[in-house]
Amino acid sequence: MRMEKVEMEVVFQATEEAIRGAEEKPAPGPEITARKRRFRFPRLDRLILPLLVFAIVFGIWEAISRTVAPMLPGPIKTFTHSWDLIRDPFFDRGPNDMGLGWQLLYSLGRVAVGFGLAAAVGIPVGFLVGAVPAFHRAVNPLIQILRPVSPLAWLPIGLATFKAANPAAFFVIFITAIWPIVLNTAFGVQKIPADYISVARILKLSPWRRFTKILLPATLPYTFTGLKISVGIAWLVIVAAEMLTGGIGIGFFVWDEWNNLSLEHIILAIFVIGIVGLILDNAMGWLGRRFDYEVR
Repeated sequence: MRMEKVEMEVVFQATEEAIRGAEEKPAPGPEITARKRRFRFPRLDRLILPLLVFAIVFGIWEAISRTVAPMLPGPIKTFTHSWDLIRDPFFDRGPNDMGLGWQLLYSLGRVAVGFGLAAAVGIPVGFLVGAVPAFHRAVNPLIQILRPVSPLAWLPIGLATFKAANPAAFFVIFITAIWPIVLNTAFGVQKIPADYISVARILKLSPWRRFTKILLPATLPYTFTGLKISVGIAWLVIVAAEMLTGGIGIGFFVWDEWNNLSLEHIILAIFVIGIVGLILDNAMGWLGRRFDYEVR
């Protein structure tokens, strides 16, 4: 009985101290309120700092065009001479005179086909490389040999094989964009904890449920990292390929404007290429976060 009494007194004393600590806790003062307000400033910095950097770059660009390189159009001249293209990006005066919007759509269509083929082949191959050690040992030397080859080195092979510009462009995008998908997917499979596989065996999951409930969700973040890298490579490759193959597309537009000595239109196309690449990168990153089970 004496021990129980002592234990009860200890419990009551701890409870009273907790209540007293809660009552003595100071209300949020001006310092805490000011500290909370500081969290709003980084959002403002995300807008102000990039605008400041752009203003500095445009100022340096304008100064260089006025002093060091008079042939290089400055930002003001570029904007004024390219206003017709900006104002009406979808004009169509024939196959050799189309607006910048049509050029982009043709290039994005080629990227979609080549990138889609790379994803359709690369993801299953990546799962095999990561899950089957013998398959990894068999194909890894070939991957390491083909992966660093320049995209433009594949273009003559594509033209000689398919005898047409569009299939050759699809092939070049496919053969250069597939490797990040394969390697990142394989790395994701290899990083799956062994406990997950053990639980699947204990629960006696079928191979399909093991794939859909364990392998696929655990690997998706790595796969989307590969897809994000690959879509950037695909967009980079198509611009270079179209400059050599001709036809309709943003790469051919750049080369055609160079033949016309229209540097203003070339600079505009460079900005458009960069903006589209940024949109593709952010869109793939957003999709990756949507399918990442850790984020959800």
